[in-house]
Amino acid sequence: MLHPSYTDLIDVVNSDIEPGEQPVVQSRYSIVIAASKRARQLIGGEEPMVAGAAGKKPLSVAIDELYHQKVKVLPEEEKTEEEVSE
Repeated sequence: MLHPSYTDLIDVVNSDIEPGEQPVVQSRYSIVIAASKRARQLIGGEEPMVAGAAGKKPLSVAIDELYHQKVKVLPEEEKTEEEVSE
């Protein structure tokens, strides 16, 4: 079982959204994609942004970072040039 749950992650990622705005993350698929992108960055040498990451797998660290709001998920239209070129 995934802890935190998909629902908890979606709620945390969308917590900064004001009423009436469209949520950044609307599905489990979006959470999985965001976590996998961050895990690939960690595998590529990025430093973890949460404490206690030593010994954990990159995907677990990525999920912790999402849950603790250390990583921000951008809406599709706000992608940077670097993200588009990947």
